[in-house]
Amino acid sequence: MKVSTAIVAMVLLTLAAGAGGGYLGVRYGLQQAGNSANLDTLLHYRLNLSAEQRARIAALERNFTVERRPLQANLDSARRELASAIAAEHQYGPQVEQAVTHLHQAMGALQQATLQHVLAMRAALTPEQARQFDATVSEALSSDSP
Repeated sequence: MKVSTAIVAMVLLTLAAGAGGGYLGVRYGLQQAGNSANLDTLLHYRLNLSAEQRARIAALERNFTVERRPLQANLDSARRELASAIAAEHQYGPQVEQAVTHLHQAMGALQQATLQHVLAMRAALTPEQARQFDATVSEALSSDSP
């Protein structure tokens, strides 16, 4: 009877972790996607960029796409590592703690690269365009809702 109780507990823990991860992914993933769409719309449709600015920003976007791939892969790996650690330990033990640290480092690296990319795009703007850009970025970072 003890083995079946452990299996049931593991299944329930897995379901709870999956539901929690799904909720966080939808809540914060959609929020990030919405903020990115606002910035993209501003850059490409509302700022009246010159041809030189469009070319410069397009080059920055191409470079960031390449730079972002390994950072995203590392983040995905860290998430899988955390899932495995939780499944192995069923408590906040050393494996889970190490996986959480890896996840935080991976998220931080991606966030830093993204911020550097955003500021590099800002550098291509005129002062008036930069003011509008700053307002959009500030609003996205200050927003509490998805």
